[in-house]
Amino acid sequence: MELRMDTPVAKPGLRRKTRWYFWGLLFLVPEIVIFFIFLWVPIAKGISYSFYNVDFVDGNAFVGWQNYADVLGNPDFYTAIRNTLVYMGLALLIGFWVPIAMAIAVSELKWFKGFARIVGYLPSIIPAIVLYGMWQWFYDPVGPINSFLNFVGLPEFDFYSKEHAMFSLIILETWQNFGSATLIYVAGLAAVPRELYEASELDGAGVWARIRYVTLPSLKGLILLLLVLQLIATSQAFQSQLLMFGGGPDNATLTYLLLTTREAFTFFNFGKASAMGVLMFIVLVVFSVATLKLRKGGDEA
Repeated sequence: MELRMDTPVAKPGLRRKTRWYFWGLLFLVPEIVIFFIFLWVPIAKGISYSFYNVDFVDGNAFVGWQNYADVLGNPDFYTAIRNTLVYMGLALLIGFWVPIAMAIAVSELKWFKGFARIVGYLPSIIPAIVLYGMWQWFYDPVGPINSFLNFVGLPEFDFYSKEHAMFSLIILETWQNFGSATLIYVAGLAAVPRELYEASELDGAGVWARIRYVTLPSLKGLILLLLVLQLIATSQAFQSQLLMFGGGPDNATLTYLLLTTREAFTFFNFGKASAMGVLMFIVLVVFSVATLKLRKGGDEA
């Protein structure tokens, strides 16, 4: 019998659909197990430990909300919060705009674009032990920066002072991390339709007009995304503060996560450290949800 073109094709039955979903879920099982073991279990244990006096020798003792009370009663807790907010603000004012400016400058180049991308990304691949050793040499009173200042007749700059320590860290972090963010912005600029730039040039728009009315509006979503990621990353900063200044001088670079690691691995107050981790977890969840709501409202508008 000849099959007509308009003959309806039988839809897959329930058994076939179930088989498809089964194999799809089967491929997801390893990822679900890994996430459960290495992400959700530690989160649950951290929340649980925040209500205990953790002692791996004599056993844990339930203390209720005492760990939270001790954390909130610690003066260093508020110092760490203030330093973290200062660090986040300086990173936003100084470091956040450098990758954007670098990406725009690279996109405006007519030659050597590939070379500029490679040079910009090089600081991101330097190992941490080399990076911090190098910048300690840069910031040394007899290092190259102060030697240059003396050469041109300017006074030395004390990078290790209480007033300047956080600024010194921002310069270091900006130099190290701007390359990877620059590549992301360059990729975003590559997706902007060239017709927009050609039309703006036909209308007589110069470089600054193209950046203002074409480039920045096209990168709006990407800028917001990287802004959220940077705020989350800087709120959890502790590595450079620990290795460059050890939280000093006089707790000037003591950040929230550095204080948390001190409580856990220096003073072995794992319960208090867990309580601090839970407080940060709550703040970051609220911040992320609020940001997504604002972004969704902006997209709808």
